[in-house]
Amino acid sequence: MAKVTRDDVARLAGTSTAVVSYVINNGPRPVAASTRERVLAAIKELGYRPDRVAQAMASQRTDLIGLIVPDARQPFFAEMAHAVEQAAAERGKMVLVGNSDYRDEREVHYLRAFLGMRVSGLILISQGPSRSAAAEIDAWDARVVLLHERPDAIDDVAVVLDDIGGAEQLTRHLLVRHGLPYVACLGGLDSTPESGDPVTDHVTGWRRAMAAAGLSCEGRLFQAPYNRYDAYRIALDLLSGPSRPPALMCTTDDQAIGVLRAARELRIDVPGELAVAGFDDVKEAALTDPPLTTVGSDREAMARAAVDLAIGDPGEGPGQRLRQFPVELKIRRSCGCP
Repeated sequence: MAKVTRDDVARLAGTSTAVVSYVINNGPRPVAASTRERVLAAIKELGYRPDRVAQAMASQRTDLIGLIVPDARQPFFAEMAHAVEQAAAERGKMVLVGNSDYRDEREVHYLRAFLGMRVSGLILISQGPSRSAAAEIDAWDARVVLLHERPDAIDDVAVVLDDIGGAEQLTRHLLVRHGLPYVACLGGLDSTPESGDPVTDHVTGWRRAMAAAGLSCEGRLFQAPYNRYDAYRIALDLLSGPSRPPALMCTTDDQAIGVLRAARELRIDVPGELAVAGFDDVKEAALTDPPLTTVGSDREAMARAAVDLAIGDPGEGPGQRLRQFPVELKIRRSCGCP
């Protein structure tokens, strides 16, 4: 059977091939609803399948969006990637995901690969200054949307949270609402960037709340990787020592989940003997024992904004460089609230 072409669809729908193209590509020109229905009916009747490779060659762009994350195994990045995929699907795009594993060379590898594929947009969750990534972006003269983090080295449009404000609210809640003598913080590692990184901002918010309460941070900031497994091992040592803190604010929920596991093994009552809080409000946070107090955000709205900026949605405004989304305390039992 002969291959069905766009000309066949146009002939059956009683319109031009250009109009068929507008319907298939959802633009760039509007199509009347009745005409769109005729074209879609003709496509269905004939079983027409657009040649995406030919379209990409003609337009020098694909229907793909590249997304680079540090580690898709971590719940926050997995949920963010899913939200980006959903937002892209609503706009007729597909998502390619690459894991940088917190390594600059992997980040540059995926930047080069995705931009070489002529993706219609690229979204980057970057850990660290990554000057090599910035040079790669400049070399391609590409518009890249930074999501969740905004490294100083990359001056491009960004979609971020009020991370400092969220951590400050959370620490103040532990100090004021629960009358705790102080709150310790489980931060990142020495390799964590000094600015532009959410974990750094969470530590900054904690410091501000402690200072506002007239409390010292000296000796109360502990280092840990962002994942639950390493946080669990570090928490075993920290919580079994002679100077166990009365409360621990973790800079990620994954860390907090590891801390809860360590406390359970050490038979430390949470929240009776130790208040625990996290940041990110991953779905699992509501199912921990006890349920985890944390800081949440509208990830779906952030993903939609990032996708729209990446594909150049005119509704976002040409001069908008930074979109900051608000955060919300998610009060659960791990901090001592009923």
